[in-house]
Amino acid sequence: MTAARRRTLITGTLGGIAISTAAMDAAAAEPPRQIGFDADGCEPDLDVDWHAGWPSAKHDPAPEIQSHAADEHTVVMRQNKSVNFEAPFMFLLFGNERALLIDTGATPEPEYFPLRRTVDEHVDAWLSRHPRRKYRLLVAHTHGHGDHKAADAQFADRPRTTVVGPGLEDVVAHYGFDDWPATPREIDLGGRVVDVIPGPGHHPSATVFYDRWTRLLLTGDTVYPGRLYVQDWDAFESTVDRLAAWCESHPVSHVVGCHVEMSVQPGVSYPRGWTYQPDEAALPMTVEQLQELQQAVKTIGGAPGIHTFDAFEIWYQVG
Repeated sequence: MTAARRRTLITGTLGGIAISTAAMDAAAAEPPRQIGFDADGCEPDLDVDWHAGWPSAKHDPAPEIQSHAADEHTVVMRQNKSVNFEAPFMFLLFGNERALLIDTGATPEPEYFPLRRTVDEHVDAWLSRHPRRKYRLLVAHTHGHGDHKAADAQFADRPRTTVVGPGLEDVVAHYGFDDWPATPREIDLGGRVVDVIPGPGHHPSATVFYDRWTRLLLTGDTVYPGRLYVQDWDAFESTVDRLAAWCESHPVSHVVGCHVEMSVQPGVSYPRGWTYQPDEAALPMTVEQLQELQQAVKTIGGAPGIHTFDAFEIWYQVG
């Protein structure tokens, strides 16, 4: 393990830190210091060696969840491929008043996938550095497929927590999308604003999150280094155009999806279901690669099939 990885890798246990939110409420008698999420943003650190499974999943020594601090107020988590081959990424963003958890992974059982415990430890650790009372959590989704919502129930009884339903009606109602999918909406976490951009095509209720602080464009399963499954071609094309236009008018540090399925060899992906990807591509993508996707979609023109490109594959089947 490199020194850089030792510096940036946080395991799900966080060294055994366990500070209850109730204790923090009692201790934070003074007005909290407001964090200035200024317009210049920050430079997120996504240079991390993600654990990509093990030759024998049964004997994998890594934790169920790997966590990486992209900055002081942003944690990226990945589910271990030895727990579920999908190995989805999840994102925890902290604001002055509440945190936002984007997606809940592919496994419901906490004994196999302790997402609630891991998130609570991250929240408690952040509150130990930035004390405030009655801190809240919003749980949202990039879309409604099972590998992005499986652990929702782990948060059902969590105090001061709102879980946004993954269906289209839930998404429209919570964010106030009265003209879906035309106009983005905003989430204010307390000085840290996240834009919610409609993103149907892969899934009817898909949304893309743009964090103004890190300038990360969190694209779910719409754009990532892997197999881009298209359910509705016209909606997908419109979404890709919408995201490309967004990047023209907003500073974007990285385009970040929820999976890695491509290898470092251009145009070569790992077979579906594999739990070990020793030479996988990097998670963050570029605006230029998003533009390549936009051009690819226009070139394909809705023709069914598996269309392979250097950084992604587009899978579109009819019937």
